[in-house]
Amino acid sequence: MKLYKKIRIASVALILFAAAITGCTKLNETLGSNLNSTQTANAVGAAGVQLLLNAAYVDLGTPFTAQDHVFSLEENSTDESLVPTRGPDWDDNGVWRVIHNHTWTAAHSQVQSVFESLNKLNFDATNVLDFKPSAAQAAQAYFLRDLSLYFLLDMYGQFPIRNPGDNLLLAPKVLSGDSATQFIITELTAAIPNLPTSGGPSIATQNAGNTLLMKLYLNRGMFANRTSPTFADADMQQVITLGNAIINSGQYSYMANYFDNFNATNSGSTESIFAYANTSGVSANNSGPDAFWMMTEHYNQEAAYVPNAGWNGFSTTSDFYNSFGAVTPLTGVTNFPNVSAINNPDTAVDSRLGGRYYNGATNISGQRPGFQIGQQYDVNGVALMDRKGNALAFDPTIASNMIETGSNLEVTGIRVPKYVPDFTKGTTYYEGPSGNWVQIFRYPDVVLMVAEAKMREAAPDNAGALALVNALRTARGAQPMPSIALVDASNVDDPGTMLAERGRELYWEEMRRTDLLRFGVFNVIWQYKPTDAPMYDIYPIPTADLSANPNLKQNTGY
Repeated sequence: MKLYKKIRIASVALILFAAAITGCTKLNETLGSNLNSTQTANAVGAAGVQLLLNAAYVDLGTPFTAQDHVFSLEENSTDESLVPTRGPDWDDNGVWRVIHNHTWTAAHSQVQSVFESLNKLNFDATNVLDFKPSAAQAAQAYFLRDLSLYFLLDMYGQFPIRNPGDNLLLAPKVLSGDSATQFIITELTAAIPNLPTSGGPSIATQNAGNTLLMKLYLNRGMFANRTSPTFADADMQQVITLGNAIINSGQYSYMANYFDNFNATNSGSTESIFAYANTSGVSANNSGPDAFWMMTEHYNQEAAYVPNAGWNGFSTTSDFYNSFGAVTPLTGVTNFPNVSAINNPDTAVDSRLGGRYYNGATNISGQRPGFQIGQQYDVNGVALMDRKGNALAFDPTIASNMIETGSNLEVTGIRVPKYVPDFTKGTTYYEGPSGNWVQIFRYPDVVLMVAEAKMREAAPDNAGALALVNALRTARGAQPMPSIALVDASNVDDPGTMLAERGRELYWEEMRRTDLLRFGVFNVIWQYKPTDAPMYDIYPIPTADLSANPNLKQNTGY
């Protein structure tokens, strides 16, 4: 199989940056002369600073849109996603299976690529601060830096940090533990007042900054002790206060159709707080999220537009599917009966399951976003076949070792094209840059964080939490819950918990691992993960990066 790794280079920004410097400022230099920092900053000018800031925004593309970066480490390591080996496809020396099995090492290629792509964002955002940015530009640079530091702290427990003016010949200092969390909180809190109050989700706004701040306070106790997370009441009050301000701002509301948050025109989503912007079309210069559906669809699902476009890999577990309260529980089921060409009957339980007609996709390709189980159909309702001529009917039962060898190897696993394929060009489908903006922060996450904090505060407000959850469920066409617990430590997919509700709303949005850690169940055994150990609560520092920076320390157990 061709693993289409999307490598996009922000060369245009660099070229324009050079042009801005040479075109706007005359540099009077003589042989052997040096420019001091003030002269350099003056030479760059306001236009050059904006180009540097734009380049930092572009850096979001690699870690947050590629299937083998943050998505893999945050999702494939959980009950929400796994990548079975399908004959010769998706083996890649077992790199996908060891993420789900929690048996990775410091030499894992994805562990290294994520660390380095996040640090590129860290470095490029910091670089903006060296060139006399305006207060608003500096605040956005700090937000982007703090976003990268949050993910580095979450996944690796430490991060390298430089400040403007630091000697680039020296290794950057490294922060870890609660001092690292407090550093981000302090820096972000100072930046937020200078962020714009509006401007759309493609730029860092005050609400985006406050959402990130909520995440820091909510996860602070987990970052300090991943084995036994604690939740200080002062931190929970901060989460509630910040979240209520966003809720009461009136700027956000639930979309009438859940999947409109993920389609090719989702730049107008009323739930989007911060997103990575994309443009549709073959000439677009962006890291489109097409991997989000290509990685899970079968080769033949887009055959009318791009032959063998799907990569036939990523799936979810039947236990996670059942956390929606499915009509037909799937655990242990083999040869799951074909789902109706009209509707998956389970979607009556919760519209977030998908399986329904979706204008702009079903009428063009037959595709129905969300969870795909059973027989798949083309636009004319004709049953699709796999490459061997067998019925393309997705079976939720996956080989216990995630290595498929039988005649059904192309159809095992529930598929999850949550992002709707970009068919905005009509029947001319582009495999490549797409118009779907990648959702990084969405309004329902804010609501659910407030609800969770209400349950964790010193005097729990379970009724207030349940009201917030049920308002969301009503918007999603799901029945209100009579009561809710935080977590079932023996079953991460127990439908009656806050953890399950976060999964139902935020599945495949690159945060499940963090949630499982915060709820204290990341080491619980689940489908296709037979063993675990506390060392896997955190990823190792890549070997190459340890050699490059002596201030980095390897995490315990690696």
